[in-house]
Amino acid sequence: MEKFKEIIDSDGLTLVDFFATWCGPCKTMHPVLEQLKSELGDMIRIIKLDVDKNEALSMQYRIQSVPTLMLFRGGEILWRQSGALRLSDLKAVVSQYS
Repeated sequence: MEKFKEIIDSDGLTLVDFFATWCGPCKTMHPVLEQLKSELGDMIRIIKLDVDKNEALSMQYRIQSVPTLMLFRGGEILWRQSGALRLSDLKAVVSQYS
């Protein structure tokens, strides 16, 4: 798998889901993210990072609650929010940066 930095440094939009397997709201985000990917296709790349398995990255990005969603392009954080979102809200955020 590509390194995290290589992925977020790309010119395309990358949505990162910092999650934990024990987190209830994280589990509700999974089908939302799958639906978002199926609707937007190649417009966005979505990756999931388990905070318990990626502690250094979680600390680097100061993840204090899960789920935390971050939208990147060219290595820059365009948007960040903690907590579960509805598909319509997430699509609205992504469309601002498309």
